Amino acid sequence: MDPLEVTLAPGGGRLGAVCTVGALFEVRERSLMSGIDKRPADGPVTLLTHGVLGDVQGDREHHGGIFKAVYAYSREVREAYATALGSALPDGFFGENLVTVGQDTDHAVIGERWRIGGAEIEATCPRNPCGTFAAWMGDRRWGRAFTAQGRAGAYFRVHVEGEVRAGDRIEVLTRPDHGVTVAEAFRGLDPHRARSLLDWAEASGTILYDTLVGSAQTVLARAGERSDFPDRLRSTGRGLGLGLGL
Repeated sequence: MDPLEVTLAPGGGRLGAVCTVGALFEVRERSLMSGIDKRPADGPVTLLTHGVLGDVQGDREHHGGIFKAVYAYSREVREAYATALGSALPDGFFGENLVTVGQDTDHAVIGERWRIGGAEIEATCPRNPCGTFAAWMGDRRWGRAFTAQGRAGAYFRVHVEGEVRAGDRIEVLTRPDHGVTVAEAFRGLDPHRARSLLDWAEASGTILYDTLVGSAQTVLARAGERSDFPDRLRSTGRGLGLGLGL
């Protein structure tokens, strides 16, 4: 697939749609029912700490939890995929909860906070394509093609629960100065970016998604650098209490 050509809609970020599960999708080779089939809601939807009200994750080992409570994807990027593939890919088709317009989710900085409607959310990590996504797309090689484009979309955690709806404006409240974007985390960090991210998290006391920390530490180790990152600042977001247990 050729590199995608994406032009964002003018006028600033807003929600084009808010999506929840329309029907469960059977993934026979994985013996599970997936909630990847998302469809736009007619009215407001509540974003909760542990996820979107009315949403479903069939594979709770790899999906859901505090750091993957909400998945956002740019409509413009998905429509570029649709053009490249010659297929209809409507809102929610990539399993996204929030469809953004005029806001590139891949350019969100890790730790960046948005206010949308009555909710406040924080960008945490990219989406890694799985076997369910490939099955849904009907292409066993889809994960490789999706990864090659570097357009993962962003997972968010919910700091302030609240209702959101199509048309709500996206207000960027804060953007950390470490500058590491979701897209960079997906494509792979260099040692400088890895160090900047971990140093920021430690200085600010921000808990990072466990896999993101592991990837950064691997990059630093390969460069011959030590990384004594505190365990209290890394988590899968799944577990007891608020889900911050490893």
